[in-house]
Amino acid sequence: MDGMAGQKSTLVWVVNICAFLLVLLWTIPTLGLFVSSFRDRDQIANSGWWQSFSAAEQTGFVRTGTDDDAVQEGGLYVIEGNVTEGDQTLVAWGTGARDPARFQPGDTTEIEDGWQLTVNADGSYRLTSPEPFEMRRGERIFTTTEVPPKFTTGNYQRVLTAEGLGRAFMNTLTVTIPATVIPILIAAFAAYALAWMEFPGRAILTAAVVGLLVVPLQVSLIPLLRLHNEIGIGKGYLGIWLAHTGFGLPLAVYLLRNYMVGLPREVIESARVDGATEFQIFRRIILPLSFPALASFAIFQFLWVWNDLLVATVFLGNTREQLVMTGVLRELMGSKGGEWEILATSAFISIAVPLIVFFAMQKYLVRGLLAGSVKGG
Repeated sequence: MDGMAGQKSTLVWVVNICAFLLVLLWTIPTLGLFVSSFRDRDQIANSGWWQSFSAAEQTGFVRTGTDDDAVQEGGLYVIEGNVTEGDQTLVAWGTGARDPARFQPGDTTEIEDGWQLTVNADGSYRLTSPEPFEMRRGERIFTTTEVPPKFTTGNYQRVLTAEGLGRAFMNTLTVTIPATVIPILIAAFAAYALAWMEFPGRAILTAAVVGLLVVPLQVSLIPLLRLHNEIGIGKGYLGIWLAHTGFGLPLAVYLLRNYMVGLPREVIESARVDGATEFQIFRRIILPLSFPALASFAIFQFLWVWNDLLVATVFLGNTREQLVMTGVLRELMGSKGGEWEILATSAFISIAVPLIVFFAMQKYLVRGLLAGSVKGG
């Protein structure tokens, strides 16, 4: 018995450690995304989020002034300027791309016959020549600088004040709420029939539902859109509601059917003996007992539809009046998608509503997912 108890204790520790590692695996990237949403654009491009609380090194180059900027001081022609901006601190500098950190602040070097270049610790440079300068483009000075940590709320201000975001938020709610409720209503009836009603072909229908789970929605987008156009639905809210309903039904039916199969048979049989109709059993017994499974699917469907861009683009359109939030945020990132600070900020803004839904219903999630697998047949 002691050995069995010891084995059980070890197994519990293994499970707890694995659960902790999984949580950590998801939390670290989320933390990085959150930190990046407050970082300056230049710092995001030059250092990772884990370096955001320490000074970061940046490399680059600036050009000196040209002969038009030169002034004569005694027998020398002088061009002056500064290679740093803001609160940058110069670490090293150079005059060639092969060795951009060759010199230390305060050093002087000769870059051409008689041309002397000095770059000081404060970033100021002085280029001198005994003869007039003849250059249309300034000389390049490569710099290595340290920049202190910089955080800003400007990223959030830019996203939250973006043109059309409020309208897009309402469009997303208009799409998401019906596209979550309609599949639940249809799937609940279908799941009850597959779980508790005897009729020919029930096993085939159940197998078909399982098979539809692996069909990628991308293969049906264009045929479904053509069907909508042929029957007069076109692009609009009705079309996208029906599309999301069709894409979500296989998972909904499968999840709810597995859960309903595990409900106590005695309760249902007793209700039938007492003269209850199938609809009364479904409404008064099955639905209340199946609420955890209904909530589990509602969470999945809400998250999927809220974060969707592909289906919304195909079935709703790309005009300013039709864009959902993911469409507006995509436009903010630009055509090349290189504005990482906007991406990080948009991610946290867009997950605000799904997080509220998840935490409001998360107590039903695990129970709804696992109950069918434990009890079901």
